[in-house]
Amino acid sequence: MQSRNQGNYRNPCLTMHQPWASLLVYGIKRSEGRSWPAPIRGRLWIHAASKVPDESTIKAMEEFYREIYAVNGITEIKFPEHYPVSRLLGCVEVVGCVRGEELACWDGVPEGVRLEALTDYCWLCEQPQKLVIPFEMRGYQKIYNLEKKIYEAAARGLTKVESPLPVKFPLPNPRDPFSLKPDSLLVNASESKQSELGKSLSLNAAIAGARAAATQYSKNQNHSTSYLTRTSTMNIDILQKIETASSDLEEVSDDSTPSDNEKEFSGCKETLTREQKQQAGPSPKIFAEAVRALKSP
Repeated sequence: MQSRNQGNYRNPCLTMHQPWASLLVYGIKRSEGRSWPAPIRGRLWIHAASKVPDESTIKAMEEFYREIYAVNGITEIKFPEHYPVSRLLGCVEVVGCVRGEELACWDGVPEGVRLEALTDYCWLCEQPQKLVIPFEMRGYQKIYNLEKKIYEAAARGLTKVESPLPVKFPLPNPRDPFSLKPDSLLVNASESKQSELGKSLSLNAAIAGARAAATQYSKNQNHSTSYLTRTSTMNIDILQKIETASSDLEEVSDDSTPSDNEKEFSGCKETLTREQKQQAGPSPKIFAEAVRALKSP
């Protein structure tokens, strides 16, 4: 896999799998989870990788966001009509980056945002904008700089997006754009309210479905993840480890060689039933399987 322009970012861009890429640009996804802290602040361009998302993945992720927005009373969400691939989609403003346990118990943000905090690091995003006409281009691994010609054309084609629930992440020091950083909130992870929110079966099922959708991008299909068989009392520490690996799989280039993250994630997988092992490709009923698993004694 290729990587370029490590540091010295001028017009930084991140390549992500669909549907996560469009969900971020549309302002539905407000925190981008990674296993590494955000090296930038300010505008981050979002590019969709070449892999076409299957319908079950899209449905699982849309259901996940319906559930977490419902926690804050938002029941109407306008999802993207299409999830284009190999396209530059738009941009967001990265205003901070905190640890997952910090965001999970931060009273300064809506409860639904805290439910997105199941990764080592959470890149906090505001002011989403989308391109009226997405640009076809190739992506790269990690963060890279857009080519000058693409940037100049894209900057002229942006339009603001109305998020279902706009979020303003307050900076500890408004004069320092890097003040909202890991360990800056000084919160006690044990005080997280996440366990309280986990009492809803439908919410737990949606979270499990989202995790299942993310694992479909692992190159190794010899095993399936074990969280589909876990109950609603799943340990949150295990969820954090799974989400960290899943988020890293969202970050790709358009090459087909498995990344180190993908290999590591494959090693963390546990077996399901023989029937599930024998399924070829993504399951068409991810969310339904998650619900059944959570209802199992």
